[in-house]
Amino acid sequence: MTGQKNLTSLACVGEVMLEFSPLADESYQLGVAGDSFNTAVYLKRLWPDGDVAYVTAVGQDQPSNRVLTALESHNLNTQLVERRKASSVGLYVVTLAEDGERSFSYWRSASAARTLFTPPWQAALDELSKFDLVYLSGISIAILPKEVRHRLLEWIDDFRSAGGLFAFDSNYRPALWESVDTARECTMAMWRRCDVALPSVDDEQMLFADANEAAVMQRLREAGVSHGALKRGAEGPIGFDGSTLSPAQQTPVKVVDSTAAGDSFNAGFLAAYAQGQSLVDCMASGHNLAAKVVQYRGAITPN
Repeated sequence: MTGQKNLTSLACVGEVMLEFSPLADESYQLGVAGDSFNTAVYLKRLWPDGDVAYVTAVGQDQPSNRVLTALESHNLNTQLVERRKASSVGLYVVTLAEDGERSFSYWRSASAARTLFTPPWQAALDELSKFDLVYLSGISIAILPKEVRHRLLEWIDDFRSAGGLFAFDSNYRPALWESVDTARECTMAMWRRCDVALPSVDDEQMLFADANEAAVMQRLREAGVSHGALKRGAEGPIGFDGSTLSPAQQTPVKVVDSTAAGDSFNAGFLAAYAQGQSLVDCMASGHNLAAKVVQYRGAITPN
């Protein structure tokens, strides 16, 4: 990854929802979040001079207005946000365990984001080609219809052939997929195409039943993955070139809420990558941002 030229623009594609996250007094706070949205927010904070766009579809109701206001408040480029008359945005509730690990309950079947890149559109796939790098997650892919996934793969091939860069995180959510086989097929298609791979070891093992971390790395390398890092939580990331962080490069923390840990790592990594930094510096940027985020409740920290 050394020698990577500086980038000027990056688009994150996916779904943004209303988030109900628990407070210490057992009440809930209402926020706006979603995996690729979280990445976009933190990326813009770390890379204020970069053009960071969020690409999604929302409705035309008040919850959708709240989401659009949040996008704009984080200084994200919203030119490729669709607005649909007959849909709204999804929502989810976070449940926290004593160790800070989280689980989610979703209401998203009528989400407008499921209609992204389908007629009538203002944000066609070709409009993504103006960005230097496009980032998607497994959730971004899972919510789309099969025919749109196929067109997306074709677009990624053309985009990369023209010099564009593609980054991906599998972020596996079983309930979003038609079947495990479909999830595996689509995810591997993305890994074979990505320039920057940002998988999590637990997601990969859950989806592909890999025996251990070494098996995950071997499968991805055999698919052609050579740039990026495997996220391993508190153990710290490992680069696809085998590099790791020294203890001095890692911030030890007590986890309050692990929501958005992986999303914020991706943001820190991509912000450093966009500015031409080394793989180890990219991993340190991602890991230390995630270490900060998990000390707060909810996906988005105050600053």
